[in-house]
Amino acid sequence: MGGKKRLTLKQMEKQSRKQARQKRSGVSDATAPRDKKAPGIIPPDIKDPKVIEEVKKIKVLTPYAVASRFNIRLSTARDFLKQLEEKGVIKFVSRSRNVRIYTPAD
Repeated sequence: MGGKKRLTLKQMEKQSRKQARQKRSGVSDATAPRDKKAPGIIPPDIKDPKVIEEVKKIKVLTPYAVASRFNIRLSTARDFLKQLEEKGVIKFVSRSRNVRIYTPAD
């Protein structure tokens, strides 16, 4: 009921000036799409020494820290941390309801 409200005269003037300006400059209504890369599904290779060294540099390992460092999804980061724990590269410290915390093994 009621529908969309009408624009005021001032708002219509601004809108028409903006459209005229964009038409003259050749810029479309939509801005250029950004190149945002989706996070990866495939975790880094556990056997790669560079990856292990990178993980050991992080003092406190959480799924979010690993996901942001390697640009992977959180679910993938959780699985990656579990694999590293099984391999003995990191050790489990604590857990809350949602987050597991790890540290590099000595």
